[in-house]
Amino acid sequence: MITTPSIVANIPTERLVGIRLSSILICFLMNLLDDMDVLVISYTAPAIAREWGTAPANLGLVFSVGLLGMAVGAMFLASQADVIGRRRIILLSAGLMGGCVLATIYVQSVPMLVVARFVSGVGIGSMLASTTTLTAEYAPVRTKDFWVSFVMSGYPIGAVLSGIAAAHIIPDYGWRAMFSMAGMATLFTVPIIYFFLAESLDFLLKTQPKGALKQANELIRKMGRTSLAELPPLQATVTKAAVNELFSGHRRTATLLLWTALFMAFATLYFLTMWIPKLAANAGLPMRLAIYAGTVFNLGAFFGIVTQGYLSARLGLQRVICGFLLVTASLMIVFGFVSGSAFVLVLFGLIGFGVQGGFVGMYSLAAKLYPTRVRATGVGWAVGAGRIGAVAGPLVGGLLIGTGWSMSANFMLFAIPALIAGFIILRIRLSDPL
Repeated sequence: MITTPSIVANIPTERLVGIRLSSILICFLMNLLDDMDVLVISYTAPAIAREWGTAPANLGLVFSVGLLGMAVGAMFLASQADVIGRRRIILLSAGLMGGCVLATIYVQSVPMLVVARFVSGVGIGSMLASTTTLTAEYAPVRTKDFWVSFVMSGYPIGAVLSGIAAAHIIPDYGWRAMFSMAGMATLFTVPIIYFFLAESLDFLLKTQPKGALKQANELIRKMGRTSLAELPPLQATVTKAAVNELFSGHRRTATLLLWTALFMAFATLYFLTMWIPKLAANAGLPMRLAIYAGTVFNLGAFFGIVTQGYLSARLGLQRVICGFLLVTASLMIVFGFVSGSAFVLVLFGLIGFGVQGGFVGMYSLAAKLYPTRVRATGVGWAVGAGRIGAVAGPLVGGLLIGTGWSMSANFMLFAIPALIAGFIILRIRLSDPL
């Protein structure tokens, strides 16, 4: 037998192979499906409105309630991963997402749709925070920022794939077929999670739930290491989601700064994603090109997220996040003065590259800020608080567009939150989480 400190110290620095790699790849897959379940309502809303004889604008409540569900899931369900484990919450979240999205094919009214989107939103919000936490605890220390960003890059890939699927499915088979496809795809992952997703070894050793030694040794043997004779001394335990620990000591200031930065980043990001087609058309882009704006934005986002992770592992996470957000703000100011050419699409791709790269880096930062015993709670509440900005951004943008604000004025305004978020990130002081 080897001592506990030895194995805890050595495992995080090993190559990413076996169950560690498979767990991270499953987390990537779940984030891909997560965004597909988010966007399915956006693609189907016009068809639903036509069938039910209601204006698309009347479905605004459905979008808002979905975002509310995501915030509730991130803040309250994901935090339970600190009590019962990351794997169980990911499994539960997949069931909620897939089941509710699939059940949407039976809804007959807006109130029923509201309920379905709220419950699926709870699973979606919880999934995002939980996969971030699990990835941070399985990734090698040296390349942790890259792997967290890689997992988060599943989001824009899911957006692109769901857009392609919607373009082929909805015209031929109707909006219910789109919900059926998205729900079944998510439910298909439930047995994959059950049989192949490993619980966090960090969680087992440092939180020590019932049966922790047996579960930890099973994982350690699969990693090719020698079993533990006993668990390490337990320094602290969590019997419920301890939100107050997010504000203990110097973490109080860091938590408030992180929440503020995420609020600002969410506001800018969701302003862009919700209004991209309208903004592209207003910029003078022909409609046949404007419809590709969202795809170009998300492709840029994928490369931005991966690049941010790569650079963060070498240059420092906070500096890279700040740099990405400052570049985003500059591009948004430039975009306000560009119109009537395909170069608008190029700028959309570059803005997606910058804003999503910087935004996703904040998830890595949240995972590094909090110790194992409250990491899922910390990530979840940060995401939940930030989603208030996701509601505010499109709302303010819609009001401004409705009152006739110019393109340059809109983009200059929403460049400000990106700038603020970038400078706030530099002021966050990290501890050494246990």
